[in-house]
Amino acid sequence: MTRLDPSFLRAPLAHRALHDVGDGRPENSRAAISAAIRHGYGIEIDLQLSRDGAAMVFHDYDLRRLTGQAGPVQQREAAELGRVALLGGDEGIPTLPEVLDLVGGRVPLLIELKDQHGQMGQTDGRLEAATAVALQGYGGPVAVMSFNPEMMVAMRDLAPAVVRGIVSCDYDAGDWTLLRAEVRERLRDIPDYDRAGASFLSHQAQDLGRARVAELQGAGADVLCWTIRSPEEEAEARRVAQNITFEGYLPAIPA
Repeated sequence: MTRLDPSFLRAPLAHRALHDVGDGRPENSRAAISAAIRHGYGIEIDLQLSRDGAAMVFHDYDLRRLTGQAGPVQQREAAELGRVALLGGDEGIPTLPEVLDLVGGRVPLLIELKDQHGQMGQTDGRLEAATAVALQGYGGPVAVMSFNPEMMVAMRDLAPAVVRGIVSCDYDAGDWTLLRAEVRERLRDIPDYDRAGASFLSHQAQDLGRARVAELQGAGADVLCWTIRSPEEEAEARRVAQNITFEGYLPAIPA
């Protein structure tokens, strides 16, 4: 099993990069990524799929919240998405290859593949394939993860040398209203960790006391957590987690 590069356990990871629309740095934008690099932080980004099969660095399924335009990302081609302006900035939506070129291995890059079909099951593999192709030859510290374990099983087969992890949480019904109860119940216990060949978790900070997290950590899993928004939350999370994903403040970088 390939383990996380040690750099993932040192510098805190900027959630959706070091974003601040008040300073012209939208989520997952080149500006936010560049700012994280300047500060020496690691970077967490998200991927959605364009209509023509490109891995786009964007969090939401729908464009509205982050661009003001209507409709799913999947209904637009990559070139068009590149011209869709991110609110609070002066740039369009980047592709994964563009972000890899920008980061250039200077800081660790944690990539979350967003579930494309809504129920955390088998996928058509298109986003996984686009991600695997983009990562070919990338020499910097990089890892992929997803709430959907099937996506990590696919990445195991498509890019076995790329480190894989599971994003996990308490799957509270109020937060996952569209996910079937039996799926929430199953995923809550992180049952696919070994099948995906995972070596780390990125777990909900408020749920780090879960017994399954301790069990996996005791068996050698690295534990990251999301999303920390203050020094006080960070101190509490670090009682379990080896590193944090953060936003809204500037955490110290351990020596």
